[in-house]
Order: sequence, then structure tokens, then C-alpha cells
Amino acid sequence: MAIIRCNKCTHLQEQADSEIGVTLACPRCGNPTQVYPTIFFVTRLLEKYFTAQREVIRLTTAATAGAAPQAKPADSAGPAAGVDLSNTDRMTSNEQHQPIADWFGRKQVSVQIAAGAVDTSGFFDEVATLIGRNLPLLKEVLDRIRWAQQKGYASTVIPFDGKSPADVQSLTSFCRQLYEYSFVAKAIPNRQKNNLLLAVQTAPAVRHFFNGEWLEWFALMTCLEHATARGKQFSCARKLGLTLADGEQLEIDVVVLIEGRPPILIECKSGEYRQDIDKYVGLRKRLGLSGTNLILCVAGLEDEIAKGLTAMWNQGFVSERGLLQHLGRLV
Repeated sequence: MAIIRCNKCTHLQEQADSEIGVTLACPRCGNPTQVYPTIFFVTRLLEKYFTAQREVIRLTTAATAGAAPQAKPADSAGPAAGVDLSNTDRMTSNEQHQPIADWFGRKQVSVQIAAGAVDTSGFFDEVATLIGRNLPLLKEVLDRIRWAQQKGYASTVIPFDGKSPADVQSLTSFCRQLYEYSFVAKAIPNRQKNNLLLAVQTAPAVRHFFNGEWLEWFALMTCLEHATARGKQFSCARKLGLTLADGEQLEIDVVVLIEGRPPILIECKSGEYRQDIDKYVGLRKRLGLSGTNLILCVAGLEDEIAKGLTAMWNQGFVSERGLLQHLGRLV
């Protein structure tokens, strides 16, 4: 059997294996919740348990010896074991960012840190994860909200005509989540017209999120979950500004440095991306990185096109679906 566990109300329930990978509304609170294979869920749970157990043993040993706990090495500045990655501001510290600044410094590149860009105590990362895991269904919601914001309209309508009952339920749950987290001002179902009205928010942070920043948050959280699932320490940054030795300035959407390995750089594109390929190929060469370590993550990119572009440019091209698999080949 498969399993769901709601991150909001902690409801736990078995599901049919045929629903693995599907996002369902929690039977108790309606929060969108992904269905996982039971073995995968138990494995992740055990990994967290043993990580916490090792930390307890280390601290106990240090206390018994009368010594302070050993500091983490400079290239292992990720948050402590047991920290909820989706609800913490610990990653905003200078200590957490320092290994990244040191690595680029050795390449004669200065960095400009946006510390708050990795503060996950808000809800951007949660909503981005929902989107990234079910983009084919939710893309219409994103497009309609973005279009309304760009045109200055106060609302938009999500039509349900031609959609299956399961899809309607998932869309309704997602829109309800957007309202609960204040990404929209209203979410009003209209059964007679078989649609749902969304009153859009005009705050710049929300506009930027729907205009593409959701993919940056999704890529960041995918990297961090991948690292912690394997018991790896990391440093991370989002919106990292770079000033190269010749004065050229660039911004990298996501950077993750895992246990002293060469950094993984991810440029996220939710729209046109072809005009930027040459720029990032040149950056990769200047930094001396492998082609697989600088990734263009393009929302909705077809697998065959991603494979062809990777071979053509000797550089990583992935969709939001393929990012995790690509990371598995690196770490």
C-alpha cells in the first residue's frame, strides 16, 4: 500500500498503490498532500531518526568528555539535524553562506548574498513545491493569475469544464491553499458556472513568485531535501550576485555546495531560455565547472528536448520533473 501524511494536520492514511505520486486533498483538513510509496516514506523517516540519533550520541560523548561540541567544518554549514527545512530562518546566517563565498573567492569572483532569499519561514517554498510536483495540472492557474496581474485585473477565473472530478478536487484544494497562505485575496467556487474565482494579490513578492520565482523556490527545496535525505551537509544561496574578475555582473538563481564538492548552480526559466544558453556555457567554463554542475531548469521542458540540449551544449538541461534525478547523478 501507499501512504499519505499531511504536513499541516499530521493526518496519516494508507492509499492505493495506483495513487503513488498523485497529490490529494487531506481527508481531514483539505491540505494538498502527496501520496508516497510506503517503503520510501519509512526509509526517509528512518534516515531522519538515525541522523538525530547520531547527533545525540555526538553531543553526549562531547559532554561526557567535558568538551564543547565540535564545530561543523567550514564546508558543512547547513542547519542542524532535526531542523524543518520548510520553516526556518537558520539558513540566512553568514556562517551558512560563507563556504559559498569562499569557493567563489578562490575563483577571483566576489559574491553578493541575499540572505533573506533562503528564509523558508514564509510559505513560498511550500506553494512552490506543490506547483513543481504537479505543474501540468496547475500551470493554468499560474498562467491565469500572472495574466491578471500583468493586465491589472482584480480577479481571474479557473474553469472546470472538461476536467475530471479528481482534477477539479486537486485544483480546488490548491486554490484554497493559495487563499489560506494569502497568495490570492479570495477563492470563491461557483458551482452553477463550474468554475472558481480568484481575487489576485498585487504585492510585489507575490507577483514575482507567479512570474517565475516559484521555480527558484522549488529548485532550492529539491536540492536541500536531496542533500538531507542522504545525510549530507550543505551551504545554499538563492539570487546569488556574482562580480567576475573583469567586472561583469551576473545573478545565479540557486547555488548549493554539498560537503566540499564543486557547487551546483541552477538557473531557472519558466519562459524563454534559449537566448541565455551561451552566457551560462561561458560562465561554466570560466568557473571550471563540469557541464552537469551548471543546470538550466526549464519549467515543462520535454524529456527528449532536455536530453538533446544536454548533449548539444555539454551542459545540464532539465525540467522541474527531471531535476531530482539529475541531482542524484551528482551527489
